[in-house]
Amino acid sequence: MSGKTKIMERKGKDLYERLYLVEVFKGMAVTFGHFISNFLDNSKLYVRHYPEQKPEITARWRGRHRLTKHEDGTMKCVACFMCQTNCPAKCIMIEAGERVDGRTEKMPVRFDIDLLECIYCGYCVEACPMDAIRMDTGIFSVTGDKRSSFVMTLNDLLATPGAFTEEEYKKGGA
Repeated sequence: MSGKTKIMERKGKDLYERLYLVEVFKGMAVTFGHFISNFLDNSKLYVRHYPEQKPEITARWRGRHRLTKHEDGTMKCVACFMCQTNCPAKCIMIEAGERVDGRTEKMPVRFDIDLLECIYCGYCVEACPMDAIRMDTGIFSVTGDKRSSFVMTLNDLLATPGAFTEEEYKKGGA
């Protein structure tokens, strides 16, 4: 197949096209149009006056963490390190020890979660084979005045109650 190659000249953009002025002004017109329409008729805007109006939190909400207990009051966590291993943010620190309550499993002697590093993905809840860790506290506003107040220890995690019943939690999903 012999053919003659035809060389085409590429037409470059002129200065007018390279500045994108038309597109910039089109974008500004859209933005200004939204501003004017919301300024003149703000009845379509939805504003929640937090903290006077609290948002509704469902059982699917991933809030602050807590550790669950058995019916007899012993903690369900067996220090298997599944949550720590599965955490993409590496914000969970567990140290395992022997159980003092007579069960055959291990138990955590230290269980810390750094809430400033946590991305609240819920992978720790999904990874736990004992259903020991949950994010169903209903707490969405975490405040503190120093970094150490954002590290939840074992006692903090055990003392935090759940905001939903077992049926609501199972129905809503983790």
